[in-house]
Amino acid sequence: MSTEKTNQPGRPRQFDDEGVIDAAVAVFSVNGYAGTSAQNLCESTGLGRGSLYNAFGSKQALYEQALLRSHEQTMSAQLEILTQRGPAKDRLRSLLLWGISEDLSKTEQHAAMVLFSALEMGSKDQAVASLNLEYRQRLEKTLFAVFAEGQESGELSTKASATVMARGFLAGYYGLRVLSKNISDRDTLEDVVNGILINF
Repeated sequence: MSTEKTNQPGRPRQFDDEGVIDAAVAVFSVNGYAGTSAQNLCESTGLGRGSLYNAFGSKQALYEQALLRSHEQTMSAQLEILTQRGPAKDRLRSLLLWGISEDLSKTEQHAAMVLFSALEMGSKDQAVASLNLEYRQRLEKTLFAVFAEGQESGELSTKASATVMARGFLAGYYGLRVLSKNISDRDTLEDVVNGILINF
């Protein structure tokens, strides 16, 4: 899946870094960091081991690039849902349903990479923990804005601050994402969505 190219004879090969990183995501999202070998990465990206490590430095560095790209892809989709017009509760529901669809998809990889990284590496690797913290804080900040707006309009409960509500929702959202990895029945997962939203 590499797009190696030589624009001029004698010049070093150049790679489509984005394509290589996406190929790495496909492997890491299934096998995790520990379960991914250099050979797995070479087969997925189409690069030789020397070319791969010359370009990215190490398996760890490539993993971090893959995680960063997955964060960017999933964050873009989530922010698009949360910042659209419409009732706050509808946006929250749409985000939860989007999460279910992503997790049940057989082709989706970026969301799986993000979730896998938190479960496997979140407490073991400082670089991964920092990337995940930044990601969570961006999402929490956007959720805070949604809850503040919903409380101001009277649509959402004011039994707790927007910060507390956003963090409670975030816990339910992440719990749903983990549950989706073990339960494939969409009706059951949508019942969970309704249960989460009852609290708001």
